[in-house]
Amino acid sequence: MKLVMVGASGTMGTFLSQAFEQEHELIRVGSKSGDILVDITSTESIEHMFKQVGSFDALISTAGPTHVGPWNTLNDRTFRKGVEGKMMGQINLVLIGQHYINPKGSFTLITGALSHDPQLNFANASAANGAVEGFVRAAAIELGNGIRINAVSPTVIEDSPQYFPYFPGDIPVTMKQLEYGFRKSVFGAGTGQIIKPY
Repeated sequence: MKLVMVGASGTMGTFLSQAFEQEHELIRVGSKSGDILVDITSTESIEHMFKQVGSFDALISTAGPTHVGPWNTLNDRTFRKGVEGKMMGQINLVLIGQHYINPKGSFTLITGALSHDPQLNFANASAANGAVEGFVRAAAIELGNGIRINAVSPTVIEDSPQYFPYFPGDIPVTMKQLEYGFRKSVFGAGTGQIIKPY
């Protein structure tokens, strides 16, 4: 299977790339490093990425910049970081990628527990996550050629301890739990699902 990993140089992407490259052809895509570079806030950059990739069987996105900070730092400009990054960046991976993906392929996007369990300083991420999850459910009933789409929605992950203080009382998701959530999406039969790996 030919897998495209967008966000491959991040914490989640690095772990997942190492897990999946043993079994499949893996193309690492990142904003600063990887087999192919992409700026997911640019439709032109995404189109260029897919032209380099060619046909593929599954795309996994662990990318999606958002604004993290106190409520009083939010304004139109800062809020657009999540809108243009995590929200529209991932949506455009699907809208453009559907023209390159093989029949019966799959898209797996990243959201997070903040969509239904907000925390201080993460209003931007909560909004972006909620929008992406709504998109996943809607796209699932309209994508053709047997193409599936899901989102993986973890809470804070064990390899990002710098975020632990922001998620009081949350038990961190292990990297193996995260991996199995993505495996369920990529290799399972479900579509339109919000997979919670905890």
